[in-house]
Amino acid sequence: MNFKYLFTPYKIGKCEIPNRLVVTAMATNYCTNQGLATERYIRYHEERAKGGWGLIITENYAVNEHAMAFQGIGGMWNDEQVASHRQLTERIHRYNTKIFCQLYHAGRQTFSLVNGGVQPVAPSPIACPVNREMPRELTTHEIHGLVTDFGTAAERVKKAGFDGLELHAGNGYLIAGFMSSYENRRTDEYGGCFTNRMRFLREVLEEVRSRVGSVFPVSVRFAAEEHELGGRDLAEARMVAALLEEMGVDMINCSNGVYGSYNLSQISTMYMPHGWTIKNAAELKKVVNIPVLGVNRITDPLMADQFLSMGYCDFVGMARASLADPFLPQKALHGQFQSIRTCIGCLQGCVGSLITGSPCRCLVNPECGHEFEYDYSAEVTPKKVLVIGGGVAGMEAAIAAARRGHKVTLWEKSDRLGGQFISASYPPGKGEFATYIGCLNYYVKETGVCVEFNKEATEESIKAFGPDSVLLATGAVPNEPKLPGVNRANVVYAEQVLLGIKTVEGRIVIAGGGETGLETALYLAASERGDISVVTSLEKVAKELNGVKRVEALKMAATRGIEFITNTNLVEICENGVLLEKGGETRLLPCDCVVIAKGYHSNNSLKDELAFLGDRLVTIGDAVKARNALEASASGCKAGYYA
Repeated sequence: MNFKYLFTPYKIGKCEIPNRLVVTAMATNYCTNQGLATERYIRYHEERAKGGWGLIITENYAVNEHAMAFQGIGGMWNDEQVASHRQLTERIHRYNTKIFCQLYHAGRQTFSLVNGGVQPVAPSPIACPVNREMPRELTTHEIHGLVTDFGTAAERVKKAGFDGLELHAGNGYLIAGFMSSYENRRTDEYGGCFTNRMRFLREVLEEVRSRVGSVFPVSVRFAAEEHELGGRDLAEARMVAALLEEMGVDMINCSNGVYGSYNLSQISTMYMPHGWTIKNAAELKKVVNIPVLGVNRITDPLMADQFLSMGYCDFVGMARASLADPFLPQKALHGQFQSIRTCIGCLQGCVGSLITGSPCRCLVNPECGHEFEYDYSAEVTPKKVLVIGGGVAGMEAAIAAARRGHKVTLWEKSDRLGGQFISASYPPGKGEFATYIGCLNYYVKETGVCVEFNKEATEESIKAFGPDSVLLATGAVPNEPKLPGVNRANVVYAEQVLLGIKTVEGRIVIAGGGETGLETALYLAASERGDISVVTSLEKVAKELNGVKRVEALKMAATRGIEFITNTNLVEICENGVLLEKGGETRLLPCDCVVIAKGYHSNNSLKDELAFLGDRLVTIGDAVKARNALEASASGCKAGYYA
């Protein structure tokens, strides 16, 4: 398929961007706590420049030392920070990619713990529904000081060699807070009517322009819809867009949502439609002549080109798609679609890691954030490498080892590759998970890995093979609860249900309220198999899911009538139901079928047999400990690289 617009240049102000593909801002936690760019941070961005992205917009750089929502992000609040970020811009410019720096103040959407014990500040003393720490209302004098902070930070941005800057006036951060009656309840000149609510942004823009000049490109990111009662709607968003053009802004980045939006629109999960807010960008384009950047779960370059062709936007932001595959632009340009590692919307590494204060990662691209570590051009002495197990960890290990130049053989005891990730793609909303396994299959062939199916590994067969290195990726197997009646004919396991090996219907009880139990319930409810109850001894269902995904999944469960029975032990499976115990009292819950979803444990019994290998044996993925695919892909890639 031919691209009509995606690879054509377009200007932001007087700055020509070589194509329409944009890496929009994402926090990484790769910088120092002093806001300095590290080699890890620079290499992460450099990889995307190598991959052919037209414009990179950095993560949100703080304008003062108390303005951060996360630690480990960039900063432009003092002159000592300029040099490290100049190294970043110099490296990016080697590849004809442009780079803008995003400036922000987190406002109420942070914690005092992050900002040296200083209480968050906001237009009004209303706590963020997610962070919940009460902010202090800013005085007029302090507002003027923050305007200056934005200006001096912008001056440093230009000195650091950036091609432009973006003001983050969206998603509930400080400027956005002033702009929206959802957060702003002031009655002075910075609150009330539309003009007053825009005053802080106007003053910031004027100050920034006075520091960087009229030619330096300035973009503004703001939420067209905040998806909160009293928040901005599309009608007011058009007014904002027109005002921004009038104030001399060079581009509008059309974002959505705030922390805690009822539909979690700020960061889209696998449960959200592709490009579901792109029409908001199209609406803004109707009232302005400056470029508009469209975003939100755009993962396919063909889709991006179509949005451009339809006139919905002038640039397409594909932030998480760039995490999944930094070389998406080059691959798309050359028609190598099968080789693209596609974002699957899992949010395990990009959002889940940040919530815990860890560096940004990506499930489908285990090299994300490790670009500084992996160098496949470095020479190695070729080895004969044997990978045992063809799940996510085994496939990533085999691919990495083969890319390093080793002769790699993969043994898989079944007739297909993918392991448990195959069944993981069956619950509603997770069909795109299959694209990851499909892509890994492509790379296994492309890198010349020799795959032997239906091959059982034993001590004897391994000795006969004579490997220099063995990577044990035998994965995990379902836990078998020691329950009376667990071997009855009406008892099956979740994986059997998801893969269509076993069929259940009628009154169904799912034993286990973790991620597997919840998703199996959603799978059965989607096909209307019957009345479904999930029984768990925990107080909450699927506690291990990150907050965004969990809320979306529970919403689906509620609409499909799934019953959750928490703080309850399933003590016996009877002929016509299950015996439940809670608070010392027991009751019989009638059912026709029981689905066991009690988690997994490592399948590493072969490890002891292979002790003779010594340090030639490395155990990876779930064979070490049953965790998740994020950890499996990362450990597999690392083991394969260092095989």
